[in-house]
This record gives sequence, structure tokens and C-alpha cells, in this order.
Amino acid sequence: MAIKSYKPYTPSRRTATGSTFSEITKDKPERSLTLAKKQKAGRDSAGHISIRHRGGGVKRRYRIVDWRREKAGEASVLAIEYDPNRRARLALVQYGDGEKRYILAPEGVGVGAKVVSSDDCEPAVGNCLPLGKIPLGTAVHNLELVPGRGARIVRTAGSSAQVMSRDGGYVTLRMPSGEERKFLAGCRAVVGVVGNGEAEGIKLGKAGRKRWLGIRPTVRGVAMNPVDHPMGGGEGRSSGGGPAVSPWGKLAKGGKTRRPRKASDRVILKRRK
Repeated sequence: MAIKSYKPYTPSRRTATGSTFSEITKDKPERSLTLAKKQKAGRDSAGHISIRHRGGGVKRRYRIVDWRREKAGEASVLAIEYDPNRRARLALVQYGDGEKRYILAPEGVGVGAKVVSSDDCEPAVGNCLPLGKIPLGTAVHNLELVPGRGARIVRTAGSSAQVMSRDGGYVTLRMPSGEERKFLAGCRAVVGVVGNGEAEGIKLGKAGRKRWLGIRPTVRGVAMNPVDHPMGGGEGRSSGGGPAVSPWGKLAKGGKTRRPRKASDRVILKRRK
């Protein structure tokens, strides 16, 4: 993917950048592999706002992505498609029996490429196999935390983890955050780096593009009244006068969010940077 700039016919257009979509080969999704996606505006099943500053946005359909890659055999890449629900691109693949599925499009995989999912296939880009069969130093993505449950981590555009070492039934990986942790050798991963890594450099340029994504404005606590926020009020302009907190008084900066004595602590060898 390449990033393009725009002719500055408005002040916001001057700084905005976008994707050229040069790698996209199919305009509309495979209808049988999509689902309707209901707008929830950050509300949970009880109707309460559980995620603030969400709402609106353009209508989308959800693409059903094959996170497990459990179907053994070779598949051909039919198209590279845009997915409005994530920054990574999707590859539409077709197996020998005619079944079509979506997978994350790895960097370097294009239309006509062959990808294989097997326990003993070659560790080539786009192939899915257990971590215990992948050579040391290889970059992988679409990584399982528990064998057979499907990929949970290393799925965003441009991300990858590196296979560091093997010890018994475990494989040590360096995560994109710099953390080093052990995974069971039976966990499956896809060889290569997730494509569309340049997406991180895109600048929205104007507030409207945030609204298209379903993100609503965030008001600073110090701009509110005392009845609305712990940091509100004060004579004249104020910067808060105390530690930054949420509207409910919980510390908002620097607090640890990971639960102490978590079960997965034993597999983490080195904390993230």
C-alpha cells in the first residue's frame, strides 16, 4: 500500500493523507462471508454505555475471517479486499473443493499465490502450521494463545512476532511490544508479517473522518463543571490541580491495569518495553 496526499483545497485537506488502495483487486465483499453488523454506540447488553465516545459512523458489514485455519490443504488467493472493520487487508482464498474463506493478507502475498494450512507444510509466507515446526528467527502473525481456539493476538496491520527459542513443549516468542513469552508448541501461527503496515502513517486531517469511524468527541474534564467531573470547576482557567482521574475518580494515568498474580505470569519471561 502507498500513502497519498491531497490537493489542499481546504485547510484540513492540507495535512490529511490516505491510502491509494493500489493492492485492492475486488470492490465488493463475498456476500456469503459477511454478516450484518448492528451499531451499538458503545453500549453493553443492558443498554449502559460501557465504552464512551462511540456512536454514528458509516454502515458496515462484518467479514467472517478464518482465524483457526484448521482446514488442511492448499488454497489459492482469488482477491485482496478492503475490510472496514480493521486496518489489515483480507485475502479471499479458495480451496480445492471450491470452499472460499477470508484470511488476513500477509505482506508479499498477492492474487494467484498458494497458501497451505497443515501440520507439516513448508514454513513459507502465508502458510499456517504449529509453532513447534517453525524455524527460529521466523516472523509470524495470527497467533493462537490456546491450541485449537483460533488466533487471538498479532493481527493488526504491519505486526509480527519473532520465534526466539524452543524448550520442551514450549516456544518462546518476542511480541510486537517487546515482551517475551512462552507458547505451547501446538499453538498455530501464520508465517510472515501482516500486510498494509503503512496504515499507521495515515493522518485523518479533520474531525469528520473520526466521525465516519464511529468515534465521537472527547471533552476534557477540566473544561467541565464540578458536578460533571472531579477535575472540573475552579476560578478562571484551571489545569486540574490534582492527579488526572476519570469521571468516577479512578486514576487515569500511570496506573497498572494488569491483574496481579495472573495465571499467565508464569509464561512471561520479559515484560514489554
